[in-house]
Amino acid sequence: MDIMLPLSLLLHLLLLSGSPAGATVQREEADFYGDETTGYGPVFEEQPVDTIYPEESPEDKITMSCRARAIPPAAYKWTLDGVEIDPSSAAHEHYALSGGNLIIKEPVKSQHEGKYSCLASNMYGLVISQEATLQFGYLDLFSSEEREAVHVKEGQGAVLLCAPPPHHPADLSFRWILNEFPIFIPLDNRRFVSQITGNLYISKVEASDSGNYSCIASSSSISKSVFSNYIPLVPHSERPNKKYPADLRVKFPDTTTLVGQNVTLECFALGNPVPKIRWKKLDGDLPPNHELRTSEAHLHLYNVQVEDGGLYQCEAVNSKGKDYHSALLSVEAFPEWVERIRSTEKDLGSDYTMSCSARGKPQPRIRWMKNGQPLEQKELRLVSLRFEDSGMYQCIAENHHGVIFATAELRVFACAPTFQHNPVKHVLAPRNGRVVMECRPKAAPRPSISWSKETELLSNSSRLFIWDDGSLEILNVTRADEGRYTCFAQNDRGKANSTGSLSVTDSTKITLAPSNADVTVGQTAWMQCAASHDSSLDITFIWSLDGHTIDLDQQDQHYEHPLNGSSSGELMIKNAQLKHAGVYTCTAQTPVDYITASASLLVRGPPGAPAGVRVRDKSERNVTLQWSRGADNHSPISKYNIQCRDASSQEVWRNASTFPADVEGNAEMATVVDLVPWTEYQFRVVATNTLGTGDPSKPSPQEKTLASPPVVAPSDVDGGGGTSRELTITWTPVQEQYYYGPDFGYIVAFKPRAGSEWTQVTVSDPQAKRYVHKDPSIPPWTEYHVKIKAFNGAGEGPYSLTALVYSAQEAPSDAPASIDGKALSATEAMVWWLPIPQTYIDGYQVKYWKKQEDSEGGAQSVVVSGRENQTRLDRMKPDSTFVIEVRGYNSAGYGPASERLHIHTKRPPPSQAPTIIGSKYKGKNVNVSWEDVKTLANEAPVERYKVLYRKQDQSKVQLYVTHTSYIDLPVHEDGTYVVEVRASTEGGDGAVSQISITGGSVLAVQTLSALCLLLASLLCLNL
Repeated sequence: MDIMLPLSLLLHLLLLSGSPAGATVQREEADFYGDETTGYGPVFEEQPVDTIYPEESPEDKITMSCRARAIPPAAYKWTLDGVEIDPSSAAHEHYALSGGNLIIKEPVKSQHEGKYSCLASNMYGLVISQEATLQFGYLDLFSSEEREAVHVKEGQGAVLLCAPPPHHPADLSFRWILNEFPIFIPLDNRRFVSQITGNLYISKVEASDSGNYSCIASSSSISKSVFSNYIPLVPHSERPNKKYPADLRVKFPDTTTLVGQNVTLECFALGNPVPKIRWKKLDGDLPPNHELRTSEAHLHLYNVQVEDGGLYQCEAVNSKGKDYHSALLSVEAFPEWVERIRSTEKDLGSDYTMSCSARGKPQPRIRWMKNGQPLEQKELRLVSLRFEDSGMYQCIAENHHGVIFATAELRVFACAPTFQHNPVKHVLAPRNGRVVMECRPKAAPRPSISWSKETELLSNSSRLFIWDDGSLEILNVTRADEGRYTCFAQNDRGKANSTGSLSVTDSTKITLAPSNADVTVGQTAWMQCAASHDSSLDITFIWSLDGHTIDLDQQDQHYEHPLNGSSSGELMIKNAQLKHAGVYTCTAQTPVDYITASASLLVRGPPGAPAGVRVRDKSERNVTLQWSRGADNHSPISKYNIQCRDASSQEVWRNASTFPADVEGNAEMATVVDLVPWTEYQFRVVATNTLGTGDPSKPSPQEKTLASPPVVAPSDVDGGGGTSRELTITWTPVQEQYYYGPDFGYIVAFKPRAGSEWTQVTVSDPQAKRYVHKDPSIPPWTEYHVKIKAFNGAGEGPYSLTALVYSAQEAPSDAPASIDGKALSATEAMVWWLPIPQTYIDGYQVKYWKKQEDSEGGAQSVVVSGRENQTRLDRMKPDSTFVIEVRGYNSAGYGPASERLHIHTKRPPPSQAPTIIGSKYKGKNVNVSWEDVKTLANEAPVERYKVLYRKQDQSKVQLYVTHTSYIDLPVHEDGTYVVEVRASTEGGDGAVSQISITGGSVLAVQTLSALCLLLASLLCLNL
């Protein structure tokens, strides 16, 4: 690395010593900007980046990339934590270089983790890349310990802890599965997975949440996921469900993010009813680049800017209460360049200051390096440059978020003057105008400059000036100034000259200037412009509005340049709008000179938007608004219209009623009337004049009207039912927009129909829809008059209409008597009883269970109405004794059970189907015969056979009964008929045999026994 620098100095000395003293022209230093044969120092095209290597990766190598553009090509070295890597040494046997890339073979965390830098160098200098961190990523398995079950009452909230295993890096994502993969937990307003902790939150547990839960942790950095052991969630039934206020359990912390990044803040609450999440920014509005996700539990901010920082608050709300949380979002910034250094050539012995500045948050610190070595300077000022000052310079800006590099090459040179790359040019100048002829030779040290015209040496005068940089300026140009001009340059290394010429043209003049115009919005305006110019030159007309050039191609919707000859630049302004008013300037321009002329366009139109709309005063139903007048756009404002919106209007603006009803154009204050109490409103004002209605103002800040007693009573007052000694009252709650104030609730009043004194109770839940009054003295099934009114912090509202509600019945006190029954088959029985004489019996419950096998808890039940006193029981087991009991019930509950009845079901029908052994045609009949069914010991004996005769694919059937093992059936010629034969017993009908008959021929015989069906089912299950 260090050997290259003396070689660069040696080249400079050789170039100087190779020219004889006093020569007119010496060899110059090569121009490294334009001639690649000269060469240049390294410039990075690819630098190493932060890398995470998975510890379980099947790849056994890591590649750190580095490539620099340089002539001659760069040589490369690498460092790890500042120590140079030598791939040829035994200590660094895992390393290899491929071009500029560093290959790490069979990487080991203890040896190879750290910060890597790439060094690229050639004869012009050395540069160091940005640092890249190599880390080893891992994600261990979850603990194998069994997770404890979580028991919770229905209606309460639950938190299932993920407890992710050790891992690196920290960025994990989390999901949960229920019972088996891949049944993922759907996220909604009731369920939430924190992407910070991985925990699963259920705001209100339901019976359907029962199951086994597993947390999945995934690392995108190493493409790996792991599963936790299952966590059983066991909800316990609780009737009725209790209500719980909102309780925030997921609270976003104070957060720092960087400009341009995305950030997500999360909030979630437990509670019953399920809370709603609302977000706000306490020191301003939510940024326009925000999005609410996951049922508003996530506030996502895109492309964060500095102004998005501040105090954010999430609010969880349900009918039982609210909970709040706020934290600070700080927005900082990665360093970025404001001014960066650039490669340059400077004269030997001159002074040069390298300027470099960056911005960021916190403010970045600036440091310098030359050829990879740090410089102890905050500002790089080089005085009296020497050849040794040449090299590769790097400015480095860093804060705790990162580091950026800017690289430039400084080349110090000395040479005699030369005009090879920049000769004096042929110049055109307008008559009576001004011209500057440049003289810019390449030379170091800086040369002295002189000029001549033809053979006459020039010096400064009232019309001619030679500038410090060597340029020649001529004022009030005349035809006599035309001719050949030569610039002479000389320094201590030699001299040179270059000749150019000056030609004088006629000056450009405006012959038709634009005139002031006055139009109305939508009309067309014309701006005229014409000019005379030198016939040898082309002329172009350029228009600008208030100093901004008009692009006729991009803005052709409103601007057009009609073709009226080459010396005319007329501008047509189509469908003029307010934004088109201003000063229009026509510029007539040739390659030599230009001239301008201006005129004003006045556009009259609808008024501009009023400003500063705000509430000055407010009451329950009125607010007084004040605003500032907007621009009248050259037509007096005739009236104002005031609009408003509230939360229930879903962002739709409506015209508000005002006092006075017509708000005149000279007003800046009005009262909005007929508003709803205790409601948040926004207002805006729209101005109108004779030319139309303007844009609305910006909305006012939200203002809530004052509270007022309610005027709406609950509707649908009703009730009844419940348990003994209760009066249940129900109603439809008042909608939220009619609360009219804080602390909203209900006053429920009731009295016996014959009574005179009302009992009043207060219900403080605004969402409540029922009230149960319990009193041992309440007589059953008694008429009550009930009425309900609403109240809030400002007072009470009117009562609802009075409703007639009955108190709860008493549960039946008597049991059904004379219960009896019989078995109908192997699986059915009939039960009957004497009705209970007690009034208000809603129905009967019949419970039955198999004796000695089933407990009463596993009993089946049948419910019949109070008008019936018998029922059929089914789904019983054959040849079994069943216990049966009956009890009456009503809305108050169940009465006592009857005496228990025991019924033994019949033996089952035979499992064997009849085997059809033949069929014979006898004229118009067919004789079908079968073998008698032989029953098993535990089966009921055959009493007869049932034969079903039907047309194929039709449900209409003929039933025949026979005590023999054959039957004669009529033959039909109109298609295929199906014959089904089954044995019939007291326990029911047995398995079926089937035969098809078509126009006098037997097609097939099928036997469908219960045993065959069972075997077929088992085979299907095994498949």
